[in-house]
Amino acid sequence: MNSSADVQPDACNVRLVDPERVASVNARMPGEGDIVDTADVFSLLGDPRRLKLLVALLDGELCVCDLAAITGLSESATSHALRLLRAHRVVTVRRDGRNAFYRLDDAHVRMLVDLAVAHTEHTDAIHPERTES
Repeated sequence: MNSSADVQPDACNVRLVDPERVASVNARMPGEGDIVDTADVFSLLGDPRRLKLLVALLDGELCVCDLAAITGLSESATSHALRLLRAHRVVTVRRDGRNAFYRLDDAHVRMLVDLAVAHTEHTDAIHPERTES
């Protein structure tokens, strides 16, 4: 007899596959390349310094100097982070002489950042990976 301690909340206790549901989900699943590219974007957003740059850009276009001042990063570290974000089409650049002005690439990026920030502002996250002192 299984005790309640033997039940795992994240496991299937009854091994029954719903083939129609599985087929439906697989039919709308993006291709493997799109999944990898999307995971890369989330990985970029997973760095607090890069995310801070993106949140700063929610208000519009800013130059590297302004972004460095806002985030507390060096201009070199800011430029490096922006290069990564630009390579993944998260931000875009406009050059004006020797100055480079960055902005979010499109409305999808804005929506992604807005939604992520809104989600964390209205929830109390539980972080089992963080140890409490």
